[in-house]
Amino acid sequence: MPLYTAEASATGGRNGVAKSSDGVLTVGLTLPKELGGPGAAGKTNPEQLRLHVKLPENNTVTGKVHIGKDAEGGLGLAVDLSVNAPGLDKATTQKVVDLAHTICPYSRATRGNIDVTLSV
Repeated sequence: MPLYTAEASATGGRNGVAKSSDGVLTVGLTLPKELGGPGAAGKTNPEQLRLHVKLPENNTVTGKVHIGKDAEGGLGLAVDLSVNAPGLDKATTQKVVDLAHTICPYSRATRGNIDVTLSV
């Protein structure tokens, strides 16, 4: 059982908004100039992956990070990621999510170190 869970959702892809579930954090998203985007001041970037499937602009990715006791009695992390892509069928969405999870730098850095659950 987690001691604490942080939750945030990002909607609208590279030009969207990310918000924490408690309303404390709201940030605009933009693609950085180095990746061909506008790099707008006051916005962060989602470090998006360009795939062969264009996700709908109204897609939402919600992440929950759980902190709790691990098997050794210390603290460990677990992550739940949920993707909602209206207008895209579930099988295609799952394919995109699975591919993104295999090449995402954050997923690669944490693979084998924390439990990650993906759902569409």
